Amino acid sequence: MTDSPPVIEIRNLHKAYGALEVLKGVDISARRGDVVSLIGSSGSGKSTLLRCANLLEDSQQGEILFKGEPVRWRGTGMNRHPADPKQVLRIRTNLSMVFQQFNLWSHMTILQNVMEAPVTVLRRDRAEVEEAARRYLDKVGIGDKCDVFPAQLSGGQQQRAAIARALCMEPEALLFDEPTSALDPELEQEVVKVIKDLAAEGRTMMIVTHDMRMAADVSDHVVFLHLGRIEEQGPPATLFGAPKTERLQQFLSASVPA
Repeated sequence: MTDSPPVIEIRNLHKAYGALEVLKGVDISARRGDVVSLIGSSGSGKSTLLRCANLLEDSQQGEILFKGEPVRWRGTGMNRHPADPKQVLRIRTNLSMVFQQFNLWSHMTILQNVMEAPVTVLRRDRAEVEEAARRYLDKVGIGDKCDVFPAQLSGGQQQRAAIARALCMEPEALLFDEPTSALDPELEQEVVKVIKDLAAEGRTMMIVTHDMRMAADVSDHVVFLHLGRIEEQGPPATLFGAPKTERLQQFLSASVPA
C-alpha cells in the first residue's frame, strides 16, 4: 500500500568520524517490497549509511524512521546516541544485516548459526526455529550443509548461510553490505541468484553493491552516492541507461566492463 509509511526512512542524515564528514545530509527510503541499491566509489558513504540505518553507527544529525516510528535520541552532535535500548533492539532485529565477511560463528554448525539469534534474542521456540532454519537453508540451496562448520564451506556457501541466518529473524527488511565483493566471480553468481530470488518474492531490501549488473537487474531504485551526498538517483533503466551527471557517467564507465 502506497499510503503506508516506508519500512526505512532517512532524512537529512549526517555522520562524521571526528573531523571527517562521511555523510552530508542524505535522504533515502525503502517502502515495503522495494529493492534500493546504493552505488558509488569506495569512501562515498554507502556502507556507513547502511550501518546508520541499522543503528550500528550513531549519526550526529537527521532522522531515522522505522515504519514511521522515529528513533529517539539523547544528546546532540558527537554526543548523540539512541535514547531507548529496547527500541534499538526491536528495530535492529527487524532490519537483518548481511555483511561482506559472512560473520558466521566458527564453533557452531551452519544450522546452529542460523538458529542462534531467533532463539537467544527473540526467545522463539527452538523446535519452530529449527524448522524455519532448515527451510531457509533449503531456500538458499545449502539444506544439505546443516551439520557442517563454516570452515568446511566455500565463501559463496558461507554467504548463503549468512543470508539464511538473516531470513530466519523474519525481518521487515534485509540490508546487504557488499554481499558479493569478498567472493570470486563463480561463487559471486551463487549469491546473486539468491538475492534475485528474494527480490522476485517482493522482499524489502537495501543493498550496497559494486555489482552494477545486479543493481540493474534487482533494483526498483538506485542511489549514486559521491563524497557523502546523493549525486543522482532514480529507476535503474534511467540511472544506468541515461546518467545525467558527469560524475555518474565517469563512475559507470569505470565500473562496467566494455
